[in-house]
Amino acid sequence: MDDTVTDSAAGTERTVAQVGEFDVISRAVAGRVQPSSTIVGPGDDAAVVAASDGRIAASTDMLVHGRHFRLDWSSPIQIGRKAIAQNGADIAAMGAQCSGFLVSLGCPADTPVSVTDGLNEGMWREAVAAGSAVVGGDVVQSPQLVISITALGDLQGRAPVLRSGAHVGDVIAYAGRLGWSAAGLALLLAGRGATGHEGVLDAHRVPVPPYRAGIDAAEAGATSLTDVSDGLLADLGHIADASGVRLDVDPDLVGISPEVRSAATLAGHDPLEWVLTGGEDHALVGTFSDATAVPPGWTVIGRVERGAGEPAGRVTVGGRVHTGRSGWSSFESA
Repeated sequence: MDDTVTDSAAGTERTVAQVGEFDVISRAVAGRVQPSSTIVGPGDDAAVVAASDGRIAASTDMLVHGRHFRLDWSSPIQIGRKAIAQNGADIAAMGAQCSGFLVSLGCPADTPVSVTDGLNEGMWREAVAAGSAVVGGDVVQSPQLVISITALGDLQGRAPVLRSGAHVGDVIAYAGRLGWSAAGLALLLAGRGATGHEGVLDAHRVPVPPYRAGIDAAEAGATSLTDVSDGLLADLGHIADASGVRLDVDPDLVGISPEVRSAATLAGHDPLEWVLTGGEDHALVGTFSDATAVPPGWTVIGRVERGAGEPAGRVTVGGRVHTGRSGWSSFESA
Protein backbone atom coordinates (compact mmCIF):
# COMPACT_ATOMS: atom_id res chain seq x y z
CA MET A 1 0.00 0.00 0.00
CA ASP A 2 1.30 3.47 -0.88
CA ASP A 3 2.55 5.31 2.20
CA THR A 4 1.33 8.75 1.10
CA VAL A 5 -1.70 10.85 1.91
CA THR A 6 -2.93 13.40 -0.62
CA ASP A 7 -4.52 16.61 0.63
CA SER A 8 -7.87 17.40 -0.96
CA ALA A 9 -6.47 20.78 -2.03
CA ALA A 10 -4.08 19.43 -4.65
CA GLY A 11 -0.82 21.29 -5.04
CA THR A 12 -1.07 23.07 -1.69
CA GLU A 13 0.60 22.48 1.66
CA ARG A 14 -1.89 23.72 4.21
CA THR A 15 -0.65 23.86 7.79
CA VAL A 16 -2.32 22.90 11.05
CA ALA A 17 -2.47 26.59 11.95
CA GLN A 18 -4.50 27.29 8.82
CA VAL A 19 -7.04 24.52 9.31
CA GLY A 20 -7.17 24.57 13.14
CA GLU A 21 -7.08 21.97 15.88
CA PHE A 22 -10.61 20.67 15.42
CA ASP A 23 -10.24 20.19 11.67
CA VAL A 24 -7.07 18.17 12.28
CA ILE A 25 -9.06 16.00 14.69
CA SER A 26 -12.06 15.67 12.39
CA ARG A 27 -9.78 14.59 9.55
CA ALA A 28 -8.33 11.94 11.86
CA VAL A 29 -11.67 10.34 12.72
CA ALA A 30 -13.76 10.86 9.57
CA GLY A 31 -14.91 7.57 8.10
CA ARG A 32 -13.17 5.42 10.67
CA VAL A 33 -14.90 2.31 11.96
CA GLN A 34 -14.73 1.40 15.65
CA PRO A 35 -14.76 -2.22 16.87
CA SER A 36 -17.60 -3.56 19.00
CA SER A 37 -15.50 -3.06 22.15
CA THR A 38 -15.76 0.72 21.71
CA ILE A 39 -18.92 1.92 23.43
CA VAL A 40 -18.21 5.65 23.01
CA GLY A 41 -15.54 6.69 20.52
CA PRO A 42 -14.03 10.01 19.45
CA GLY A 43 -16.23 13.08 19.70
CA ASP A 44 -17.20 13.17 23.37
CA ASP A 45 -15.36 14.25 26.52
CA ALA A 46 -14.02 10.74 27.09
CA ALA A 47 -14.07 7.39 25.36
CA VAL A 48 -15.81 4.36 26.88
CA VAL A 49 -14.25 0.99 26.12
CA ALA A 50 -15.65 -2.37 27.18
CA ALA A 51 -13.53 -4.61 29.41
CA SER A 52 -14.96 -8.11 29.59
CA ASP A 53 -13.66 -8.93 33.07
CA GLY A 54 -13.62 -5.45 34.62
CA ARG A 55 -9.85 -5.02 34.46
CA ILE A 56 -7.92 -2.81 32.04
CA ALA A 57 -4.26 -3.15 31.12
CA ALA A 58 -2.87 0.32 30.39
CA SER A 59 0.46 1.55 29.06
CA THR A 60 1.78 4.86 27.75
CA ASP A 61 4.77 5.91 25.70
CA MET A 62 6.07 9.06 24.03
CA LEU A 63 7.97 9.65 20.80
CA VAL A 64 9.93 12.86 20.15
CA HIS A 65 11.05 13.99 16.71
CA GLY A 66 14.81 13.69 16.34
CA ARG A 67 15.06 11.27 19.25
CA HIS A 68 12.70 8.43 18.39
CA PHE A 69 11.95 9.10 14.72
CA ARG A 70 13.07 11.28 11.82
CA LEU A 71 10.89 12.58 9.01
CA ASP A 72 13.81 12.32 6.58
CA TRP A 73 14.04 8.57 7.30
CA SER A 74 10.38 7.64 7.71
CA SER A 75 7.09 8.73 6.21
CA PRO A 76 4.37 10.11 8.52
CA ILE A 77 2.38 6.90 7.98
CA GLN A 78 5.33 4.79 9.09
CA ILE A 79 5.87 6.97 12.15
CA GLY A 80 2.19 6.70 13.08
CA ARG A 81 2.30 2.93 12.80
CA LYS A 82 5.47 2.76 14.91
CA ALA A 83 3.88 4.89 17.64
CA ILE A 84 0.94 2.52 17.97
CA ALA A 85 3.00 -0.66 17.56
CA GLN A 86 5.39 0.04 20.41
CA ASN A 87 2.48 0.67 22.75
CA GLY A 88 0.41 -2.25 21.53
CA ALA A 89 3.38 -4.54 22.17
CA ASP A 90 3.28 -3.57 25.87
CA ILE A 91 -0.35 -4.67 26.04
CA ALA A 92 0.46 -7.95 24.28
CA ALA A 93 3.28 -8.48 26.78
CA MET A 94 0.69 -8.61 29.57
CA GLY A 95 -1.20 -11.32 27.70
CA ALA A 96 -3.99 -8.87 26.87
CA GLN A 97 -5.94 -7.92 23.75
CA CYS A 98 -5.58 -4.29 22.65
CA SER A 99 -8.93 -2.57 23.15
CA GLY A 100 -8.21 1.12 22.47
CA PHE A 101 -5.56 3.76 21.87
CA LEU A 102 -5.59 7.38 23.05
CA VAL A 103 -3.40 9.69 20.96
CA SER A 104 -1.97 13.07 21.97
CA LEU A 105 -0.12 15.01 19.29
CA GLY A 106 1.99 18.12 19.76
CA CYS A 107 3.31 19.91 16.69
CA PRO A 108 4.52 23.33 15.50
CA ALA A 109 1.90 25.61 13.95
CA ASP A 110 3.57 25.41 10.54
CA THR A 111 3.34 21.60 10.37
CA PRO A 112 1.76 20.63 7.02
CA VAL A 113 -1.63 18.98 7.34
CA SER A 114 -0.31 16.24 5.07
CA VAL A 115 2.02 15.25 7.94
CA THR A 116 -0.75 15.01 10.54
CA ASP A 117 -2.99 13.22 8.03
CA GLY A 118 -0.20 10.70 7.45
CA LEU A 119 0.44 10.20 11.15
CA ASN A 120 -3.27 9.58 11.75
CA GLU A 121 -3.54 7.19 8.82
CA GLY A 122 -0.59 5.18 10.13
CA MET A 123 -1.99 5.09 13.65
CA TRP A 124 -5.32 3.81 12.43
CA ARG A 125 -3.73 1.15 10.23
CA GLU A 126 -1.65 -0.23 13.09
CA ALA A 127 -4.48 0.01 15.61
CA VAL A 128 -6.59 -2.14 13.29
CA ALA A 129 -3.67 -4.57 12.89
CA ALA A 130 -3.61 -4.86 16.68
CA GLY A 131 -7.33 -5.66 16.67
CA SER A 132 -8.39 -2.30 18.05
CA ALA A 133 -8.87 1.37 17.15
CA VAL A 134 -8.00 4.94 18.10
CA VAL A 135 -10.75 5.92 20.53
CA GLY A 136 -9.75 9.50 21.39
CA GLY A 137 -6.96 12.00 21.84
CA ASP A 138 -5.83 15.61 21.68
CA VAL A 139 -3.84 18.02 19.50
CA VAL A 140 -1.76 20.92 20.87
CA GLN A 141 0.86 23.32 19.58
CA SER A 142 4.41 22.51 20.65
CA PRO A 143 7.95 23.53 19.61
CA GLN A 144 8.59 20.14 18.00
CA LEU A 145 6.65 17.12 16.85
CA VAL A 146 5.75 14.90 19.81
CA ILE A 147 3.44 11.87 19.87
CA SER A 148 2.12 10.38 23.10
CA ILE A 149 0.08 7.18 23.06
CA THR A 150 -1.90 5.50 25.82
CA ALA A 151 -2.81 1.90 25.03
CA LEU A 152 -5.66 0.03 26.72
CA GLY A 153 -6.04 -3.73 26.84
CA ASP A 154 -8.57 -6.36 27.87
CA LEU A 155 -7.25 -9.38 29.81
CA GLN A 156 -10.37 -11.33 28.78
CA GLY A 157 -10.58 -13.17 32.08
CA ARG A 158 -6.92 -14.24 32.19
CA ALA A 159 -4.43 -13.27 34.86
CA PRO A 160 -1.87 -10.72 33.65
CA VAL A 161 1.51 -12.23 32.80
CA LEU A 162 4.05 -10.32 34.90
CA ARG A 163 7.82 -10.01 34.78
CA SER A 164 8.06 -11.43 38.30
CA GLY A 165 6.89 -15.01 37.65
CA ALA A 166 9.99 -16.73 36.23
CA HIS A 167 11.15 -19.80 38.17
CA VAL A 168 14.40 -21.75 38.20
CA GLY A 169 14.13 -24.50 35.57
CA ASP A 170 11.81 -22.55 33.25
CA VAL A 171 12.75 -22.21 29.60
CA ILE A 172 13.17 -18.84 27.88
CA ALA A 173 11.43 -18.31 24.54
CA TYR A 174 10.64 -15.47 22.17
CA ALA A 175 8.18 -14.67 19.39
CA GLY A 176 8.71 -12.12 16.63
CA ARG A 177 11.94 -10.77 15.16
CA LEU A 178 15.24 -9.83 16.82
CA GLY A 179 18.00 -7.62 15.46
CA TRP A 180 16.06 -6.34 12.46
CA SER A 181 15.41 -2.79 13.71
CA ALA A 182 19.00 -2.39 14.96
CA ALA A 183 20.29 -3.48 11.56
CA GLY A 184 18.05 -0.98 9.79
CA LEU A 185 19.09 1.82 12.15
CA ALA A 186 22.78 1.06 11.60
CA LEU A 187 22.37 1.28 7.84
CA LEU A 188 20.45 4.56 8.09
CA LEU A 189 23.06 6.08 10.42
CA ALA A 190 25.77 5.02 7.97
CA GLY A 191 23.93 6.70 5.09
CA ARG A 192 23.09 3.35 3.51
CA GLY A 193 19.34 3.83 3.33
CA ALA A 194 19.11 2.67 -0.28
CA THR A 195 21.14 -0.51 -0.28
CA GLY A 196 18.64 -3.19 -1.21
CA HIS A 197 18.11 -4.09 2.45
CA GLU A 198 14.51 -2.93 2.52
CA GLY A 199 13.48 -5.62 5.02
CA VAL A 200 15.62 -4.35 7.88
CA LEU A 201 15.10 -0.70 6.93
CA ASP A 202 11.33 -1.18 7.01
CA ALA A 203 11.65 -3.06 10.31
CA HIS A 204 13.25 -0.01 11.90
CA ARG A 205 10.63 2.32 10.46
CA VAL A 206 7.68 0.07 11.35
CA PRO A 207 8.10 -2.70 13.93
CA VAL A 208 5.89 -5.78 13.60
CA PRO A 209 4.89 -6.92 17.10
CA PRO A 210 3.42 -10.43 17.31
CA TYR A 211 0.24 -9.22 19.05
CA ARG A 212 -1.51 -12.58 19.07
CA ALA A 213 1.57 -14.32 20.48
CA GLY A 214 1.09 -12.55 23.81
CA ILE A 215 -2.39 -14.00 24.20
CA ASP A 216 -1.14 -17.42 23.07
CA ALA A 217 1.60 -17.26 25.72
CA ALA A 218 -0.88 -16.33 28.44
CA GLU A 219 -3.22 -19.15 27.44
CA ALA A 220 -0.26 -21.56 27.45
CA GLY A 221 0.64 -20.61 31.02
CA ALA A 222 3.68 -18.37 30.47
CA THR A 223 5.31 -17.65 33.82
CA SER A 224 6.71 -14.24 32.80
CA LEU A 225 6.55 -12.00 29.74
CA THR A 226 7.88 -8.70 28.40
CA ASP A 227 8.39 -7.02 25.04
CA VAL A 228 11.81 -6.40 23.52
CA SER A 229 11.88 -2.61 23.28
CA ASP A 230 15.37 -1.85 24.62
CA GLY A 231 17.22 -5.04 23.64
CA LEU A 232 16.88 -8.76 24.38
CA LEU A 233 19.45 -8.81 27.20
CA ALA A 234 18.23 -5.53 28.70
CA ASP A 235 14.60 -6.62 28.74
CA LEU A 236 15.40 -10.10 30.03
CA GLY A 237 17.23 -8.23 32.79
CA HIS A 238 13.89 -6.78 33.91
CA ILE A 239 12.48 -10.31 34.24
CA ALA A 240 15.59 -11.45 36.11
CA ASP A 241 15.40 -8.52 38.53
CA ALA A 242 11.67 -8.89 39.16
CA SER A 243 11.87 -12.68 39.57
CA GLY A 244 15.14 -12.89 41.51
CA VAL A 245 16.68 -15.35 39.07
CA ARG A 246 19.40 -15.55 36.42
CA LEU A 247 18.51 -16.07 32.78
CA ASP A 248 21.00 -17.76 30.48
CA VAL A 249 20.63 -17.32 26.71
CA ASP A 250 22.11 -19.97 24.44
CA PRO A 251 23.60 -18.07 21.47
CA ASP A 252 23.33 -21.19 19.31
CA LEU A 253 19.55 -21.19 19.73
CA VAL A 254 19.02 -17.52 18.88
CA GLY A 255 18.23 -17.41 15.19
CA ILE A 256 19.88 -14.78 13.00
CA SER A 257 17.94 -14.11 9.80
CA PRO A 258 19.71 -13.92 6.42
CA GLU A 259 18.54 -10.31 6.11
CA VAL A 260 20.25 -9.33 9.37
CA ARG A 261 23.41 -11.26 8.45
CA SER A 262 23.58 -9.51 5.07
CA ALA A 263 23.17 -6.08 6.67
CA ALA A 264 25.86 -6.93 9.22
CA THR A 265 28.28 -7.87 6.44
CA LEU A 266 27.60 -4.57 4.71
CA ALA A 267 28.02 -2.59 7.93
CA GLY A 268 30.96 -4.60 9.26
CA HIS A 269 29.04 -5.49 12.41
CA ASP A 270 28.47 -8.62 14.48
CA PRO A 271 24.88 -9.73 13.74
CA LEU A 272 24.59 -11.57 17.07
CA GLU A 273 25.23 -8.28 18.86
CA TRP A 274 22.25 -6.73 17.09
CA VAL A 275 20.08 -9.71 18.08
CA LEU A 276 21.18 -9.58 21.73
CA THR A 277 21.22 -5.83 22.31
CA GLY A 278 19.27 -4.15 19.50
CA GLY A 279 15.95 -2.61 20.52
CA GLU A 280 12.68 -1.55 18.89
CA ASP A 281 11.79 -4.87 17.27
CA HIS A 282 9.04 -5.25 19.87
CA ALA A 283 9.26 -9.01 19.82
CA LEU A 284 7.93 -10.77 22.92
CA VAL A 285 10.15 -12.78 25.26
CA GLY A 286 9.17 -14.75 28.32
CA THR A 287 9.49 -17.92 30.33
CA PHE A 288 7.53 -21.17 30.37
CA SER A 289 7.55 -24.10 32.78
CA ASP A 290 9.10 -26.39 30.17
CA ALA A 291 9.53 -26.73 26.41
CA THR A 292 6.23 -28.58 26.01
CA ALA A 293 4.37 -25.51 27.30
CA VAL A 294 5.82 -23.21 24.62
CA PRO A 295 3.13 -22.42 22.03
CA PRO A 296 3.65 -22.55 18.25
CA GLY A 297 5.44 -19.51 16.88
CA TRP A 298 7.74 -19.25 19.90
CA THR A 299 11.43 -20.26 19.89
CA VAL A 300 13.24 -21.59 22.97
CA ILE A 301 16.56 -19.79 23.49
CA GLY A 302 17.66 -20.55 27.05
CA ARG A 303 16.88 -21.46 30.63
CA VAL A 304 16.20 -19.83 33.98
CA GLU A 305 18.92 -20.49 36.56
CA ARG A 306 19.44 -19.58 40.20
CA GLY A 307 20.25 -15.90 40.78
CA ALA A 308 23.90 -15.01 40.30
CA GLY A 309 23.96 -12.37 43.05
CA GLU A 310 25.75 -9.78 40.93
CA PRO A 311 23.74 -7.35 38.75
CA ALA A 312 26.10 -7.94 35.80
CA GLY A 313 25.36 -11.65 35.95
CA ARG A 314 21.57 -11.57 36.05
CA VAL A 315 21.47 -12.33 32.31
CA THR A 316 24.25 -14.41 30.79
CA VAL A 317 25.03 -15.62 27.29
CA GLY A 318 26.27 -19.18 27.09
CA GLY A 319 26.90 -19.10 30.83
CA ARG A 320 29.11 -16.02 30.62
CA VAL A 321 28.53 -12.37 31.47
CA HIS A 322 28.02 -10.35 28.30
CA THR A 323 30.53 -7.50 28.00
CA GLY A 324 29.50 -4.13 26.61
CA ARG A 325 26.06 -2.59 26.44
CA SER A 326 22.96 -4.72 26.94
CA GLY A 327 20.55 -2.43 25.12
CA TRP A 328 19.07 1.02 24.73
CA SER A 329 18.94 3.55 27.57
CA SER A 330 16.57 6.51 27.21
CA PHE A 331 19.06 9.00 28.65
CA GLU A 332 22.18 7.94 26.82
CA SER A 333 23.43 10.16 24.01
CA ALA A 334 21.31 9.99 20.91
